[in-house]
Amino acid sequence: MTQHSPARSQAQWAPTSWKSKPDAQAIAYDARALDAACARLRELPPLVTSWEIERLKRQLAEAQQGKRFLVQGGDCAETLADCRSPVIANKLKILLQMSLVMIQEGKRPVVRVGRFAGQYAKPRSKPTELRDGVELPSYFGDLVNRPEFTESARRADPENLIVAYSHAAMTLNFIRSLSGGGFADVHHPEFWELSFFRGAGMSDALRAEYERTTTQLAAALKFMEALGENTLEELTRVEFFTSHEGLSLPYESAQTRQVPRRHGWYDLTTHFPWIGERTRALDGAHIEFFRGIENPVGVKLGPTVGADQVLRLIDALNPENEPGKLALVTRMGARKVSDVLPDLVEAVKKAGRLVLWVCDPMHGNTQAAPSGLKTRDFDHILREVELTFDVHEGCGTSLGGVHFEMTGEDVTECIGGAAGITVDDLDKNYASACDPRLNYRQALEVGFRIARRLGKHAIPSRT
Repeated sequence: MTQHSPARSQAQWAPTSWKSKPDAQAIAYDARALDAACARLRELPPLVTSWEIERLKRQLAEAQQGKRFLVQGGDCAETLADCRSPVIANKLKILLQMSLVMIQEGKRPVVRVGRFAGQYAKPRSKPTELRDGVELPSYFGDLVNRPEFTESARRADPENLIVAYSHAAMTLNFIRSLSGGGFADVHHPEFWELSFFRGAGMSDALRAEYERTTTQLAAALKFMEALGENTLEELTRVEFFTSHEGLSLPYESAQTRQVPRRHGWYDLTTHFPWIGERTRALDGAHIEFFRGIENPVGVKLGPTVGADQVLRLIDALNPENEPGKLALVTRMGARKVSDVLPDLVEAVKKAGRLVLWVCDPMHGNTQAAPSGLKTRDFDHILREVELTFDVHEGCGTSLGGVHFEMTGEDVTECIGGAAGITVDDLDKNYASACDPRLNYRQALEVGFRIARRLGKHAIPSRT
């Protein structure tokens, strides 16, 4: 593996050097209250560790080589109210179920990264919202303010940074307890079944396909154990990593620190932060901050990005071409991906840059229903995934992962799929704080479709 120098994170960089750059999503806080909250955050224990971050980076480097596949998913925006054991467990279960079918069909390990334990902030296209002649600050997620349309709720309160940290810590504690206690042992996929998995809402075909997959995997595990496979633990006990959009730089930088016996600085709020489409300006505060940390970093790329921009982003965020360091998360939309993505992939390939290509088929396929609710069409989501696979096959590269907004709950936010949701069903259980998510049936269905695609190019491996 390429060795990188601490010079990348040290040269003219500090955890607060981003303050000299423009922040496209800056929040108008009371300066004294913000300083006090950040000082408290700097004293609190880290949420993740540097060794976990480095382990994830190694796994992402293997995904770049086609030896692993990344499944990243979770809520559009976490809420403090959803820091409850059933909600958290269902998020893990749907990630586990999706990854299970990909392991079985794709014959390669899966890296599981949740959009949880920190996805409390959301970018907004406008800083204020107007309703019935009343203008108030927009809702930027529970890290910043509250969704209720009142002056007190919409006021940005730095104390929310501490509250969100506490809820992230509780979420992580529960996730680690479940994982360490055998919840994520693939010998027992029956532990992962959602309470409504056997209900009437799940189609017989989808239920049967999942049960066939678990039976086949169980048989394969027994066969490997009979052979005395001594590395089986890596497959049977899975682990989870966390991710969130690194939108609030006061929050991220307050938990960024150096650790003993390692070079550089680590953002210890999460394993895998990403930079959004709205904040990836090369001269902006977010690129300045994330170029200096040792974590793997993702950057979202929409249909307006050009190849030259992408190469400059790579130069800024991974100048030493370190394996596993950078993920390019494309969110083009089903109608544009075939026109835009090939040029980007070819440019990066020609430049010899190491990146993990990830498909986010959610954000480019958002539409408004007649009722005014935001929704996404399952067929468009699946179409973008399929077309992205096609582009990479045509370019001789690999799609290394997918990134979904999804939930383990029985919501009605995206139309189509085996769930059979129509625009008339959206208001039955539309629970998202921001953007529409795949429900458990839709997520599992798209997981099977991706698994079949991976299965066509399954690579021989010990797993």
